[in-house]
Amino acid sequence: MFLRVLFLLLGSLLIVPIAHADSATTRDALDRLEEILEVQIADGRLDPEQVMPAILVSAQPRYEASQDWFTVRAIETLQSAFGNDGLRLCQACMVPRSFVGPGALQYQSGPTSLEEVVRLDDNARGSSPAAQTGIWIEELVSGVAIRIVDLHTGRVVFAMNVDPYMVENARSRKNYSLSEELDRRARGDSLTHVFVDAALWPGQHLALDFTDQWGPTNNNLSGVTLTILDPVVGIGGSYYRVLPFANMMVGGKAVLSLPTAIVRAIDTGDEPVDVVDPLLSAVGVVRIPFGRSNYGAVMTLSTNGTLGIGISLLNPRFIPVAL
Repeated sequence: MFLRVLFLLLGSLLIVPIAHADSATTRDALDRLEEILEVQIADGRLDPEQVMPAILVSAQPRYEASQDWFTVRAIETLQSAFGNDGLRLCQACMVPRSFVGPGALQYQSGPTSLEEVVRLDDNARGSSPAAQTGIWIEELVSGVAIRIVDLHTGRVVFAMNVDPYMVENARSRKNYSLSEELDRRARGDSLTHVFVDAALWPGQHLALDFTDQWGPTNNNLSGVTLTILDPVVGIGGSYYRVLPFANMMVGGKAVLSLPTAIVRAIDTGDEPVDVVDPLLSAVGVVRIPFGRSNYGAVMTLSTNGTLGIGISLLNPRFIPVAL
């Protein structure tokens, strides 16, 4: 008896959960789709004259709960983006179709081809202009999918999967950016980075670095550094090497102390004078990014005997808006 109960419990845990309809997700995704189409049209990336007249070939709901309203809401979305004129609904495209020809009877129940859409449009449009594009909208688990296809050439005018929070679109952009990054690394092109180091314990080192990423594998960074502490006010050069482990950066800086340099330039004495810091200081630096964020840990050790541990800001944006 105990074993039977145990097996039942294990079996219930292994049951794959069944996806249920979520009308709120679909409605929100259609709202996002409406916004996307309006933005695409406003930016000139989607020309309504190349889309209209258009025929809605299919508005396919995924769940039974969406059957009563999905098609109407899809039509409202398209009307809001492209207007009321020139938008048609092909109800015959969504059901099994029969075509009678000379000595032949054709029954079609599968996906509608572009030739069929053109033929159905020619039979039903009367004297109106022929449709230029066909539109397919489908309900997905995570949102909706749309395709706008030129009926005469088969060219995909617009296609996208849309979810309420644009997670999939953001993921696609991220993957595209990763592809661009890998291609850039293959070319060996440089890329500018900005680092703000705030090592405040137990010693203090504040610095701003401007570096270029370069090399065959782009794992070298070199550039200019400006310091506020250790040295108090300094300028110099920096070099870092990116290691495979956690994208760790290991390198150092050679910094010229500006107060000491100015005093030495003015002082005419025989003995060199150091104001606060030596004329030239070397600072070893180790940075470890926190995942894919713009933050990381930093540790510095200078020839002045100062050890500092703190936070490094990686490519920060000081103005919270895009320029």
